[in-house]
Amino acid sequence: MLPLRTGLKAALVGALATATLAATALSGLAPAASAASTSFVAVADTYVDSEHPATNYGTSRQLDVDGDPAKETLLRFAVTGVTLPVTRATLRIHVDDAVGAGGVNGGTFRSMPGAEWSETAVTYDDRPPIDGEVLGSLGAVAPDTWYDVDVTSYVKGDGTFDIGVTTPNADGAHYDSRETGATAPRLVIETGPAPEPTPSRTVTAPPPPTDLVPVLVGAGDIATPSATDSATADLLDRISGTVVALGDNAYPDGSASDFAAFYEPTWGRHKARTMPTPGNHDYNTPGAAGYYGYFGANAGPAHRGYYSYDLGNWHVVSLNSEIDMSAGSAQEKWLRADLAASDKQCTVAYWHRPRWTSSSRNGPDRATGPLIQALYDHGAEVILTGHNHQYERFAPQDPSGRADSARGLRQFVVGTGGAGLYDFGAVQPNSEARNDDTFGVLKLTLRPDGYDWQFVPVAGESYDDHGSGGCH
Repeated sequence: MLPLRTGLKAALVGALATATLAATALSGLAPAASAASTSFVAVADTYVDSEHPATNYGTSRQLDVDGDPAKETLLRFAVTGVTLPVTRATLRIHVDDAVGAGGVNGGTFRSMPGAEWSETAVTYDDRPPIDGEVLGSLGAVAPDTWYDVDVTSYVKGDGTFDIGVTTPNADGAHYDSRETGATAPRLVIETGPAPEPTPSRTVTAPPPPTDLVPVLVGAGDIATPSATDSATADLLDRISGTVVALGDNAYPDGSASDFAAFYEPTWGRHKARTMPTPGNHDYNTPGAAGYYGYFGANAGPAHRGYYSYDLGNWHVVSLNSEIDMSAGSAQEKWLRADLAASDKQCTVAYWHRPRWTSSSRNGPDRATGPLIQALYDHGAEVILTGHNHQYERFAPQDPSGRADSARGLRQFVVGTGGAGLYDFGAVQPNSEARNDDTFGVLKLTLRPDGYDWQFVPVAGESYDDHGSGGCH
């Protein structure tokens, strides 16, 4: 799985650990300091349950994580006395004997810096958001077993550290809480000597290799009973980077069987590096259960469908055009807070339904307007969408659709992943490039101060659209 806002900073972890971690001395005749391991038991833990939204479970002996009904776990650790650099921080958590049917998903673990909650008072109705950095995920878990999650990216020394656990999977896990004593959650901190100082000198760093510049690549309207999505999947085989699936990912209904039969054999081989967004066909299955079940933690917090992550100097936001996007909605308020918290110079956002389009089939989706306004207010650069089965590029525009070369958002419609293509109708203002007869993907190279785009056609086709833009 790839991290969310979080985004791509932590790898998936789920290694079984049954041995006790012990202090380890560094080799050498007279070391100045030695490596050490210290264990901190959780100072607070509980879970919340959407089926009982006003109930507090602070004294429970287990911590539930589930997708249906939604159950979320909250953990808090207080780390003190760490004087040497942290070389590794590991969350150790124990599955009890009451694993849900099949025990197929241990959940996604996220940081919650600054979270406000009380073990003896928090309920589902007033729970804090679990939307920080993805620290790791556990897939299938077994009863009476310890599991480790690497949280080194979050725990750097002394402090209070809150961690939340969620899953979209209806077969979740039951972990032991701190009330159990011996099998309570614990945070193991490994430290080592400070590195030797290096001589001070001035150097000119060489430019990074091209393949280290982050890339987003993808399209929407993808997997169908036809074989066209195989041709676009072949393009992904030779383009590195993060894959964005821009909605309507598995036709006709986004069911688990649709994903298994059509998406998995083609684009599915890139699932581990895919950060998706849902489309209207994905929601033909109630609650987009097939979509969330297939992509798991890569689809963001359970059944919410919006999340963010960072790539290089870029902040990347995946939004959900199939739920409420109005001003003041949970999604719009989250987006504004997320953008305000970002320290990245450049921002790209993606979802399914385009705000601007020249398609003959589906017109502009004005409901996306509040999301456009929030992105514009915070200086975002690029929007990627699908929904209309064609390729179209718009010049930078303000939220009202007026050309704005200084602060405008450039929108791409990339509905060319595999589903049958649409014709264009009346060309809309500021539409700069269009194609309705070529399947392919968009490659977006995220330079530190700008971006390069290139439409990459499937084998045998020659349509080309490429160019560059700068960050605001």
